[in-house]
Amino acid sequence: MSDTKDTKSYHDIKEELIQDGDRVTRKKSQVIPQSFIQDLRNQRFASSHTREGENQRLASIPVAVHEKWLREGFDLFQHSHKDVLKRLRAENLDAFITTNKQV
Repeated sequence: MSDTKDTKSYHDIKEELIQDGDRVTRKKSQVIPQSFIQDLRNQRFASSHTREGENQRLASIPVAVHEKWLREGFDLFQHSHKDVLKRLRAENLDAFITTNKQV
């Protein structure tokens, strides 16, 4: 039987230490509210009708996704925006893309 030993939240990441007998597992999670996804969807739709300046917002990637990618050896800050968008699409994380424009 598993029981939660310790739970702490920092920022919007939840970390749990779960003890099962003499084994302890660390579990990290992040709740992504539907309102956040809807806001990104609205931004993506509006991007087609908005003129961009020098900077253009391409995506809004949750910390949990970034940390997962880091564990897999992919640091989004070390890759091109095209690689980041390609990875989002490959993992069916299109909801975090905030533009319809060609980049």
